[in-house]
Amino acid sequence: MIGKVPGKFFSPADERQIVAAIQEAERHSTGEIRVHLACDVEGDILEEARAVFSRLKMHQTRYRNGMLILIELKNHRFALFGDEGIHRKLEQRFWDEIRDAMQYQFKRGNYLDGLLRGIERLGERLKIHFPSQLENPNELQDEISRD
Repeated sequence: MIGKVPGKFFSPADERQIVAAIQEAERHSTGEIRVHLACDVEGDILEEARAVFSRLKMHQTRYRNGMLILIELKNHRFALFGDEGIHRKLEQRFWDEIRDAMQYQFKRGNYLDGLLRGIERLGERLKIHFPSQLENPNELQDEISRD
């Protein structure tokens, strides 16, 4: 899914909240969520999300249930990209709802709230389709990555 995001982004305190939201979303699920900030993406942002997903080795989770939120700073765009396990479970309508909810907040200048709400909704759905097991290792870093 692709959407637009205006120009202001995240302070260090905001980034700590984002990491905490990722950790909370992953607490009850084997799913893995990452946020990546890209400075400038030439061309198709969804293709860039696919490349970042691969570069971060997000396809190497046990259940193939990694989820990337890529935010491109220069042209104010974002993309949601999930691994094959997620796509087997989540319908297109869900992706559209997440994108629309995030974009709605972003357009109003609520960048942090939009991202936090998107992460929360992803976590809710991951908990349903990929509930945590007795062992629930954190397979991917929770920190925000960037180019």
